[in-house]
Amino acid sequence: MAIGIRSSAFENGQAIPRKYSGEGEDASPSLSWGDVPGEARQLALICDDPDAPGEEPWVHWVIYNIPPGVRELPEAIKPDERPAEPTQAAQGENSWGRIGYGGPMPPPGHGTHHYHFRLYATSAEPSLEPGLSKRQLLDAIGDTVLDEGELVGTYER
Repeated sequence: MAIGIRSSAFENGQAIPRKYSGEGEDASPSLSWGDVPGEARQLALICDDPDAPGEEPWVHWVIYNIPPGVRELPEAIKPDERPAEPTQAAQGENSWGRIGYGGPMPPPGHGTHHYHFRLYATSAEPSLEPGLSKRQLLDAIGDTVLDEGELVGTYER
């Protein structure tokens, strides 16, 4: 069973509003979900853009240690290592080398880019330190992923 993830800001497969982009307020969109396995110990979310130039997808957001009872991320989470909401969560480093969310900002004229918001339910203890990269997080939770879900938004400049 996949985790159902959605946003009040955009529908799956649809455009992400400018407000949530690097051209706008660069605010993280609100996200919500259901169907988390009962044995989950933490949730982790990664947002990346596989359409970005380069060998690896461009990482826009890494947030983890989210308590399994949490069912949403509010809009505009501050770019702090340990944000106030959700409590106990930690944020990692995006491809700009900053902590927290960085909104869509594809090269002008590069066409439509797809932004994959992937939520992972894991059996790993929520004790990971802030500042992890996408790769470090995936390595840390790799064998403990119980289920996942995905929401895709698009953006073009």
